[in-house]
Amino acid sequence: MFINEKLLEFDEFLENKKVAIIGLGISNIPLIDYLRERKSKVTVFDKRTIDKLDKTVMDKVVNYGMEFSIGNNYLSKLKNFDVIFRSPSCLPNTKELIEEENRGALVTTEIEMLMELAPCKIIGVTGSDGKTTTTTLIYNILKEAGYNCYLGGNIGIPLFTKLKDILPEDIIVLELSSFQLMNMKISPDISVITNITPNHLDYHTDFDEYINAKKCIFKSQNKDGITILNYDNEITRGFENEVNGKVIFFSSQIKLDNGYIVDNDKVKHCENKLRRHILNYKDMILKGKHNLENACAALAATETFVDIQVAIRVITSFKGVEHRLEFIKESENNVKWYNDSVSSSPTRTIAGLNSFDRKLILIAGGYDKNLDYTPIAKPILDNVKTLILIGQTKNKIYNAVSKEMEKQGKDLNIYIAKTLEETVMIANDVSIHGDIVLFSPASASFDMFKNFAERGNLFKELVNNFVK
Repeated sequence: MFINEKLLEFDEFLENKKVAIIGLGISNIPLIDYLRERKSKVTVFDKRTIDKLDKTVMDKVVNYGMEFSIGNNYLSKLKNFDVIFRSPSCLPNTKELIEEENRGALVTTEIEMLMELAPCKIIGVTGSDGKTTTTTLIYNILKEAGYNCYLGGNIGIPLFTKLKDILPEDIIVLELSSFQLMNMKISPDISVITNITPNHLDYHTDFDEYINAKKCIFKSQNKDGITILNYDNEITRGFENEVNGKVIFFSSQIKLDNGYIVDNDKVKHCENKLRRHILNYKDMILKGKHNLENACAALAATETFVDIQVAIRVITSFKGVEHRLEFIKESENNVKWYNDSVSSSPTRTIAGLNSFDRKLILIAGGYDKNLDYTPIAKPILDNVKTLILIGQTKNKIYNAVSKEMEKQGKDLNIYIAKTLEETVMIANDVSIHGDIVLFSPASASFDMFKNFAERGNLFKELVNNFVK
């Protein structure tokens, strides 16, 4: 019977220690029970006010006799702790965290301790676009091949409290955000970076900080590590010389000597300039040529574990992840409606626009992450017949597209809406036989919604209720 000695040692270390939990988000909530079982002296911190917190969770905190500090200046009592579990949204460069770390506290996260104490191989995926689809593909491929896998990070479930059940022969697959990776001192055995484009600049100090956070996915690998990089992305291509282990590239633009490439709608495996055709785009259910790149990354990440035919079987049958170019319905006049609510940046929406073979009706706009919308203007003009805008970024997108229209001497029907319901009504009114309506906001959701899933679910509900 396997015993995780590192986990036992950490559990013993936690006994009677003064432990802080910063942020009562999904990843940290299971820590409440876990730390109580280990007799830790726990204080819970959260910047939200009591009425914004889950009542069931707070009742548990109170019943357990744990202290808590919430609302404004919630970190003012963060002093003299032995261990601090921060949430990803509480960035490691927060002044109070730095002071505690300098004093000697262990400042970590649920995901970092999972990686530190896991007895098995870990595959981690990050990137600005495509990471959820790639992570899910990797997980499904490994499951199909018979591995016992755990899915966590940004998707799946918090895994730290499941460590006691994880065996050396298992595999953990993680989707990792820049917030989770920032200042992380351990890297997965196999790391994937799908691409890097400007994102989350409302949280990160600047683009360089965002890039450096992403690098943590490979920076602590040893010579046996594997890092899979997008050759077409200038930033990720430039990481090659910083990787300690093996680099595998994938590309949809260059015929590589080694790695995985997309060539005329076909995926090919390249080895010493020999290129073997392994997958046809027409055999895939997933829409979008960018999903061929995601398939390349998944193939590279699983090649040491799985027969390639097993991987191909999974990729060709994969229907996609909810809110990612998700087909909702076809109306009575043959208009097809798609939900791409996850697209929270211009690059994601551009990929969505390029996934169809005709001009679309596009619904876009949302929370402003301080991103530049100039790059999306030409793709919109090239691929969109009617543009419907909403949210904080509506004026940014409108201005960018207007400048491009003036530059090209072209015109485009543009509507401004106040609510998501109104966008559906407008799209339904202007659509004709054979049209495609794509909801791909190119913006985050936080101006009107808790997250992209809530936004996408409402869009689907509106389409199913009002579109006949």
